[in-house]
Amino acid sequence: MKNILIDIDCPKWALFFKEFLSHFEKYNINYIITTRGDKNHRENIELLEEYNIPYVKIGYYGKALEEKLKSSLYRQRKLLEIIKKYNITTVISGCSYDANRVAFGLGLENINFYDMPVKNYRYNVKKYIPQARLCIPLSTKVFKPFVVPDKVYIRLGLSKDQVYTYNFLDPLIWLRNFKFDEKYFMENFGKYLNLDFPIVVIREEEIFSSYVNYKNLENTLYFRILRYFYDKRDKYNIVVIPRYKQTYKIYKKYFPKFFILKKVKKIQHLLYKSHIFIGGGGTINIEAAYFGNLVISTRSFLTHYDKYLIDNKLMYHIKNFKQFSNLISNCNSNTAIRKQRKRFCIGNLEKEIKNILTKVLNI
Repeated sequence: MKNILIDIDCPKWALFFKEFLSHFEKYNINYIITTRGDKNHRENIELLEEYNIPYVKIGYYGKALEEKLKSSLYRQRKLLEIIKKYNITTVISGCSYDANRVAFGLGLENINFYDMPVKNYRYNVKKYIPQARLCIPLSTKVFKPFVVPDKVYIRLGLSKDQVYTYNFLDPLIWLRNFKFDEKYFMENFGKYLNLDFPIVVIREEEIFSSYVNYKNLENTLYFRILRYFYDKRDKYNIVVIPRYKQTYKIYKKYFPKFFILKKVKKIQHLLYKSHIFIGGGGTINIEAAYFGNLVISTRSFLTHYDKYLIDNKLMYHIKNFKQFSNLISNCNSNTAIRKQRKRFCIGNLEKEIKNILTKVLNI
């Protein structure tokens, strides 16, 4: 009998791994989900609760390096207790260092999914993200999308037969069966908006993560774009999705008339109705592109999947305000959404997902 622990350390993995749960139940696989959160970082918890997924909260986030280390050591001790209590045989995560360290230390099967090991699509070994450096070498198996070359993982000490490729971008696993809910949209978003005007959704980069060189938010290109839309708020609906409680407070101070989300919602229903998305990279950029938005990335670096989106004209990356201004002035609504969505998978999606589960469960 497999007893699986899934450790979720960012919201993306809550969406990704929730698609596995019904399959685990089908094969009588026992599982427990762990996550972390604190007063400033509640996205994981709020998202799991939004989807009614049971979880155990262990630990908190740290901002300064010493804080991060203390948080990690605390989580490892608590994860060890849970793994022993529930006789866990397999640990699955999106390169959660705490889960990886404990699984490796106990000699358990340690499975990682990860689409962003490098802060550079040109394979610069100096640009490996700390999570990847710490976790990939400890993996039993690694699963990754087709846009990232095998060598990126092999360079970290894995053999080729430990690296498994699937032929779709990660968000497709939960977007494939998406059905727009007009009632949900109106209750959570629409009633705050003037639907006669375009909807612009804006989200910052992960500025407090270990792989982003934090800058003063108020001096960034991203903040200048916020000011631009604030001056034109009579022509657009602006929805800001903060990653952190600290940035929520900044937006409320400088942009009190924006619609600023305070809690996590099923954001796909908003993106489905939106026209422009501006974000600092990550999963939500891919989701916005899937729904046919004009997607503008202000990210401080480009990953392999960023480059794929750009090459396929699904996203634009800007470095200065002039580039932003040119894109907005030439903005058109995308009418070829159905055709566009096909670019997110280069194989039979349901077959791809079945293959993943077969390899994860060894069935």
